[in-house]
Order: sequence, then C-alpha cells, then structure tokens
Amino acid sequence: MDKKFKIASLGMTCLLLISALFLITACDNGDELSTDQMTDTGITVKAFGPSPALRGGELRFVGTNVDRATAVVIPGVPEITEFTKKEKTEIRVIIPQTAQEGYVILRTPQGDITPKTMLTFSEPIVIESITTTKVKSGDDFEVTGDYLNLIAKVVFQENVVVESTDFVSQSRERIVVKVPLKARSGEIMIANGEEIPIEVYSGDLQADIVEPAIVSVAPSTVKAGSDITITGVDFDLVEKVVFGGEKIVTEFTVSEDKKSITVTTPADAQDGPVMLVAYSGVEVISEASLTLKMPVATIENKKVKNGETVTITGTDLDLVTGTWFDELEAGFNYADGKLSVTVPETAVSDHIRFVTASTKELSITGISYVTPAILSIAPTSITAGDNITVTGTDLDLVREIIFKAGEGTVSVPLTSAPDESSITIQSPFTATSGTIDLKTVNETIVTSSQSLTIAAALLAAITEMPEAVKPGALLTVQGINLNTVTKIEFRYKNGTVVPATSFLPNQDGTSLQMYAPTALGLVDLILVNPVGPSVAYPLSIGLTDPITASTIMLTNFNGGGNSQSTWGDPFTFGIPSVPLDETPCMIGKSSVNGWLWSWAANWGDLPVLDDPNKYVFKMDICVLKAVPTGITAGMVFRGWDNSIDLGNIFANTTNGDWKTLTFELNPDNPINGTGDYGFYINASQEVDLSGVYIDNFRFDLK
Repeated sequence: MDKKFKIASLGMTCLLLISALFLITACDNGDELSTDQMTDTGITVKAFGPSPALRGGELRFVGTNVDRATAVVIPGVPEITEFTKKEKTEIRVIIPQTAQEGYVILRTPQGDITPKTMLTFSEPIVIESITTTKVKSGDDFEVTGDYLNLIAKVVFQENVVVESTDFVSQSRERIVVKVPLKARSGEIMIANGEEIPIEVYSGDLQADIVEPAIVSVAPSTVKAGSDITITGVDFDLVEKVVFGGEKIVTEFTVSEDKKSITVTTPADAQDGPVMLVAYSGVEVISEASLTLKMPVATIENKKVKNGETVTITGTDLDLVTGTWFDELEAGFNYADGKLSVTVPETAVSDHIRFVTASTKELSITGISYVTPAILSIAPTSITAGDNITVTGTDLDLVREIIFKAGEGTVSVPLTSAPDESSITIQSPFTATSGTIDLKTVNETIVTSSQSLTIAAALLAAITEMPEAVKPGALLTVQGINLNTVTKIEFRYKNGTVVPATSFLPNQDGTSLQMYAPTALGLVDLILVNPVGPSVAYPLSIGLTDPITASTIMLTNFNGGGNSQSTWGDPFTFGIPSVPLDETPCMIGKSSVNGWLWSWAANWGDLPVLDDPNKYVFKMDICVLKAVPTGITAGMVFRGWDNSIDLGNIFANTTNGDWKTLTFELNPDNPINGTGDYGFYINASQEVDLSGVYIDNFRFDLK
C-alpha cells in the first residue's frame, strides 16, 4: 500500500525537527516558574518539552528540585504519577495516547506549577485506504488511516473541500464524507486545521467519481431557437450546456431518470459539437456535430430601386439578423414569414447578403438597379441661367445635373430628391451647349439623347463667393459678366438696403471686389447690370470667420448623423433668437451644474488630423448674458490624451453678435485615436447658460 506523508512547508518541517530532537520549551518567555524563589528548597521549572510532542513519547521538565513533584496533569488523561526519570534537575513522564493539547500542570507539595506555553502534539497522520470504487455526488466516501481525528478537511481535485463540520463521521481511524457535487476523479488530500497545516495525499489511491456521458444529440440539424434532446446518463451532474461558438446555456430540463436533457438552441449558436459541463468542471463533448439551419431567400423582381423597399420570400427568414448590399447595411423588417428590405440609396451591389445570428450567410445574386429615363428636355434653346424642365421616369433618383461648360462641366446639385417624373432647375450661368448628364443617388450617370443650345448669359452671375465676411472687409467674388455690373446692393432681412459705395471688376469680368457694409446681419447680395438684377446670393456679415473649402467640419448641429449627439443636457438644439445662418445650433439652458458632456460623439464620421500643427480649432459663439465665474469648458479629440482646455468662454458678452473663437491644438499629437470625442463643461456652481449660442465646431488651416 502506498502511503504518503507530506509537510506543507519548511516551517512545519522545523517544528517536527524540534520535536524529534526533544528541544525544550521555555516557561513564560524565559522567566522561571517557582514555588519559592527565596530559598533553595523551592521547586523551580525552567523549561518543559518537547512541544509539539508525540503521544507515547516522553515529556520532560527541567529545573531545580523538580524531583519533589508528585504528579503531572495533561489535558484529556488522568494525573500521571509514574515517572520514567526523577532527578533533582529533571523529571520525565510518558504521554498517554489519548492526551489532548492544552496547558500542563506540575503538582508539588508546595503547590501547582503551570507553564504558560501550551503543550501541542505532532501526530504521524497516515492514509491507509480510500473508496476507490466508482461513486457519485451524494454517495459516502471513506478514508481510513491513523490520527484522522486531527483532520479538519478532505480535499478533492480542483480544491473541492469538505470541511470537518460537514463530515458524516470522524474517528482516529476513519473519516466518512459525502461526495461533493463538484468533486472529480483523482488523488485526494487530507489536512489538519493548523495555520501551517500537515497535508497528506492519497498518492496512487484515486477517487473514481461518476461523470455524465453523452449517447446522442437529436435532431442533428436544428433551427436556432428550437429544442434539441441530448441522451446519455447522469445528467443530474450537468451544470451547463455549451453550443458551437461557445454559446452557454444554463437553463434546461433534465428528465426524471437523468438520462436526457431538453435544451433550446441559442439564436447565435454556431455549427459544431455540443458540450456538457459538469458541476465538477469536467467537459463532455458529443461525437456528432450539430448543424444550424440556413434560411432560404428569393426575390421575385431582381431589378430594385434605391431607397425603396423590396419583399424577400422564403423559409426560416426569421433567422435573418442583418441584410447587406456589399458593405452597406440595409434596414429590414420581418413579418408574416417575409422580409421587407430597404435598398440603400447608394447601393450598387449585384447581390443581397443575409446574415444570421449564427454567423451563417446566404446571398441573392443577379441584382440590378432602376435608372432614370429622360423623356424630354424643354426648352432646348436657352440662355445660360434660364430654367429647363426635364421629364421622365424615376427622376427621384437624381441628385445632380451636369452641364457642359466649354471644355469642362458645371453641375447643379439637388439638395433633396426631386419629383419622380419632372425636374425644373436653373441652368448654370457658365453652361454651354451640349447634352446633360443625370447623376443618381448611387452615382449612376444617365446621358440625355437631346442636346441643349445655350447662349451665353447676359446677366451678371456669381459662381463662387464666401458664405460670410467681416463687417467692412473686402469681399471678392468670382463669376461671369462681372465687368457689366453697374450697381451692387446688400439687402438685409429687415428690409434695409445698403448699396456698395465702390466696386472693381477685373478686365474679363470673372472677378469683382467690393467692401461689405459695417452693419451685421444676413443679407442677399444683388448685382445689377443693364440687362437687369441678378439672382440673390445669401451672405452673412458678422464677426465670425468664414467656412471655406479647406474647413474640416466636426459638427454644425444641423441634425443627421452625430451632429446633435449628446450624453448630457446643458444645451438643446434649435434656431436661436439671434441666428447665425438660419440653421440649428446649441442653445444653453438656464440651470446647469456639474461636469457634463454638451456635444459628444465617439461614433459616426469623425475627422482625423495626422498633422495638427497645420490647424486650429474654431467655434462660433454668441453670448447675450455673460457667465463670469463658476464654469469652464473643454474639447476632447479622440481620447483624453488629446484634449484642450477652452477656459471660461462664456465670461464676456458678445453684445448680441456672433464671433469666432480660435484655439491651438496639441502640437505633434495626431488626432487619430478611438476614444471620447466632444465638448464638455464643468460648472462648479449652478449657472445660467440660456443666453449662450454655439455653432460650427471645426478645424481650419492656420
């Protein structure tokens, strides 16, 4: 029989060594214990030991006049009056086998002497046998050996512990425990309850614990969300079922005979074997694999129209969790066994891809797209700048109309979807004769069969100008026939008309310079020549910097995407009482306190700046009521390691005007991370921001 006796640490080894060498334990930390320290007839105990001691071994007392002792008292046994050695400086007694740990007493004619150090024992704990036949959770498990009465716990594999308080029975020679639910086969260990315990292992004696076993899984092909049945034995030991893709299920039904499990297949389960995990942690894997059903999808008409909804029929379409046109995700709805899929406006893919929660995919191929058809253009002879009307079918797909312009082209973008059968637009002032192209929402080009005859424009027309200008600043515009201009008017929204006092065109009439009025506001710029007035060109005259072609806009708060994304609510979004450009902005609230996100978006289309040294951060602000103290603001660009402190940007009123604030970015710190992105405020007290408007977060070149 293989018996093992292991000491848990060097500390315990030292204790046993001390015991083996009969080292003596001092009394009271070196102070002698005496019945009379004034005379040489007093009995004095200087030390006793060993401790820990062995039952059946000797216990020694060393001192003076100790031969006068009449008895030794050890807990758990009667007084010991027989001495194996009795001399003036030392006495010895045999420790009975039933002795217990505790304080010993030396009885003398002059009184009892009790050392302050407790007597302890070191026992030769051994395992002689364990239950090696197959047992199951809840069955009795037996350990036999010696000094098992000292054992505080029985430990199965993976540190599954049965404490002595849960033992079925315990004696010096035998321990019986119930097999824990989490026990697994293998060597066991027993240990006493010391701080540095004695640990004894069973070695080649192995516990044989029953584990669940799988016989079959049915059906072998299953629809996600449907039940499967697993047959086998000892399924009361199963804690969880694991499907392919490591999808764990902890709720299932075990039959009364413990031989079958009924479990619902998770929606996102994947193909693969089924695994049972016992409470012991043992994993049992099925030999056969489970296959998840695929939906079947068909479409009656494979010619689809961007932006419209198509109907997909088939079977098991409720399994679909995503529809895609190449990399464009399409919205869809499942009802009555069918899918209604909205074709993305910019889709050009020749197939529709369907994805299930189990990561399976199928596709409908051969998809084509409806394109506009031009039936007529009228009139076909015009002067540049005149209106034309295009009639046809599916014209609601058109987003841009492209005209010839000499050797190049000039286009008219459409800000919204036009009517399906008719589009009326003003031709560009630089347009020249030729066919026109219709550019659709998915960038398909349709060319007209008719050609336009376009005479050069006679009115003065602007083709390029800034959106905003500072009061009294020089304003330069580009266009045609600008050298024919005889008068320029700035028409304010309140009805005031301010004429330009002087203006200067270049020689070929493609550029015109003038000075803006000093009054702030939104105006329509009108150019007058002998033929008549031009169309109105909107212009903002204010203290804000213009938004140019090189501007990188973070958000203009106009809605859509993440432009009005917020994680806090110190601001709302809308058109303010003092508008900047008649579009929404951030509008402050009256009672604001604490640290709050105001505009925050770590999703959507956010710009990257690889070289921030070339740019500055700008915002437009209007402060009607100043907030001089108690608040600061800041910006975070793709993570807090790239944030800037804006200070108190609300401290001073702008006197009812809008102005642009400019801030330096962190030098040599590219804005290309993936963290938080947004504008925050930190109010140390309640403040009133109801007179604050903010617009146009942007990067501009220095």
